[in-house]
Amino acid sequence: MTVPRPARKVFARLSLPERNFVADALRTETVGGVLLLVAAVIALIWANLPVLGNSYETVSDFHIGPAALGLDLSIAHWAADGLLAIFFFVAGIELKRELVAGDLRDPRAAVLPVVAALCGMAAPALVYSLTNVLGGGSLAGWAVPTATDIAFALAVLAVIGTSLPSALRAFLLTLAVVDDLFAILIIAIFFTSSINFAALGGAVVGLGVFWLLLHKGVRGWYIYVPLALVVWALMYNSGVHATIAGVAMGLMLRCSTRKGEEHSPGEHIEHLVRPLSAGLAVPLFALFSAGVVVSGSVLGDVFTKPETLGVVLGLVVGKMVGIFGGTWLTARFTRASLSDDLEWADVFAVASLAGIGFTVSLLIGELAFEGDAAMTDEIKAAVLAGSLTAALIATVLLKIRNAKYRRLCEAEDRDDDLDGIPDIYEDDDPAYHLRMAEIYDRKAAEHRRLAEVRAAELAEVGGGAGDEGDGPA
Repeated sequence: MTVPRPARKVFARLSLPERNFVADALRTETVGGVLLLVAAVIALIWANLPVLGNSYETVSDFHIGPAALGLDLSIAHWAADGLLAIFFFVAGIELKRELVAGDLRDPRAAVLPVVAALCGMAAPALVYSLTNVLGGGSLAGWAVPTATDIAFALAVLAVIGTSLPSALRAFLLTLAVVDDLFAILIIAIFFTSSINFAALGGAVVGLGVFWLLLHKGVRGWYIYVPLALVVWALMYNSGVHATIAGVAMGLMLRCSTRKGEEHSPGEHIEHLVRPLSAGLAVPLFALFSAGVVVSGSVLGDVFTKPETLGVVLGLVVGKMVGIFGGTWLTARFTRASLSDDLEWADVFAVASLAGIGFTVSLLIGELAFEGDAAMTDEIKAAVLAGSLTAALIATVLLKIRNAKYRRLCEAEDRDDDLDGIPDIYEDDDPAYHLRMAEIYDRKAAEHRRLAEVRAAELAEVGGGAGDEGDGPA
């Protein structure tokens, strides 16, 4: 007689190591997201204050770099092609870790975030395309609303002061990792017009050397950093977007632990580089990409031109419908049930939060309408408007559920035996219950002692009052 397996739960409790990793990763991303918001606000103020004149454009367009190496680039170009390579390097490590040690290593668990991410990219592209086919606009920007900005989304969570249960946070993080992977593929396939095969071959050789050094266990940042810069420069000159070099090197790092290792090399390097990515690279990219001159005509064009309207609707409606629909369909056809602690309204709220597209959306917008400065600025304004709208919708939906989220987070974090492990992960451990029994026994003994002391005090007070009453008036 075969015992039927219990139905798989969607958004079930994470394992303790996965929970700790997600918490550490999201903590850094949240700080980076707040810096990203600050940088975007500074960029908008800088670009729109009349007293500063055209200084924003002057600084953004200032060229620096060795022209002989094909690297005489503007500051904005360095931020988009150079600094974002660091961002995609971290994304590559995250993806590799998810594939070998995270949720994506289990095909059954990987189905949900992969399908949700694919649907969350396909639906916005479809919404954009339909809007522009019906409105007679350009289909060049179909990929702009497909990306989710995890740092921006987490910054919104931090600003509005809400908490998400760890399972939903992990889903959002994994969703963003898969989203980044497909965004990289879109950039590589659809936004590479001409290829310099000599430079590309050099970049491939450099990547081969990078992998060989890793495989041989060679250590030393003074070896890898210069090599990474050479690979990046060759990739840039090849015509393939230079950020591809970052993700390729990230995917080469080993993210599985060996005997005697507490952390894999990939996790160690990610721990070192993630603050640089979230705290410097992405905010600086935002500073030199989000500076759009905002006027009544620009805001009017956002909701009237098919290209910009398609971006807004793609982010707000397409992301929400795509991710929620993909999640629901996956649960429906795999016969998985939702976690007992959550409802589908929670999934819908997270899907609306994923409509915040910023970093990669701005990058794709620049690539899609390269050479058309006016349209590029309007697309950037549309990305900002769509992300802000998605953030406001998510804020309302998450605030409605915030009291329940707070209770779930308190239950996840409770550690009554003070051993550093949340109690919810020790319910099947007899030693935990013995520790808790000792704790309650000590508390009970202390309460019994206090009860005896208070009773003695009351008896003494009562006796003294009686003696006084028996004396003469």
